[in-house]
Parts: sequence; C-alpha cells; structure tokens
Amino acid sequence: MAYWLMKSEPSVFSWDDLVKARSTKWDGVRNYAARNNLEAMKVGDLALFYHSNEGKAVVGVMEIAKTAEPDMTVEKDELAKDGSNPWRVVTVKPLKALKAPVTLEMVKGDKRLKEMALVKLQRLSVQQVTAAEWKVVLALGGGE
Repeated sequence: MAYWLMKSEPSVFSWDDLVKARSTKWDGVRNYAARNNLEAMKVGDLALFYHSNEGKAVVGVMEIAKTAEPDMTVEKDELAKDGSNPWRVVTVKPLKALKAPVTLEMVKGDKRLKEMALVKLQRLSVQQVTAAEWKVVLALGGGE
C-alpha cells in the first residue's frame, strides 16, 4: 500500500463535500508530476485530504477507490499536440475525518516531517507520503 496527500481548495471542493458525495473523481490536476502520482495510485492506497489556500491543513483520510482514467474535464487547449488527453483522474472515497486538523504550520514545525513533500514541494497538488510521515500526521491529528 502507498500513501498520498491530495490538495483541494475548500471553497472549490471541501472534505465535507467529499463526505456528502461519498466518492468523487479527483479531477482538474494539470501538473505532470501530480499526474504521474495519480497514475501510480492503486485501489486501496490511502490519501490525506489537505485543504489548500484556506485553512492549509490535513483534515481527513481518503481511500483510492478506482485507478487512473482520462480526465474528461479537459479543455481543447489542454490536449497534447497529437490530440490525446494527457490528464488523469482517480476516484476517491472518504474514510474518516481527523479529530483535529494538522496545519501546515504544525507540519513545518515537526522535525520528523522536515523532508515531507508538503514542506519541500508545497505547490504540488498530489504528493507521495512515506509510511513514517503518514503515522506522524495521523498522530498529530489525534488518530493512530
């Protein structure tokens, strides 16, 4: 199993929106490194749901429910030169909210997380998380 962190602006799509929807296609990713991470995901992998821009905190845990498929929200000008669709989505479902949000400030302040992509690659919207980082973030959020 692999671990991930996926960002969404809460004004666009929040943790509460995911809980209400029960699952969603994680669309709109337009960065090749993030796209490659989506393609690497497997059913059953777990992901941290991170509220970006507003709140800047990990707020929940999701499960990858379906592997990468073409992102049908793509615009014509976002297609590859050959007309193919380079962008992907995965389907995620909520598992549980954290008891307490784990803020970016908390992550940056914890020596155990100094190498985390959230600290080093702050703009990347879909990131890998190591097993050790996963455990620290969950502990900070009041979980196991």
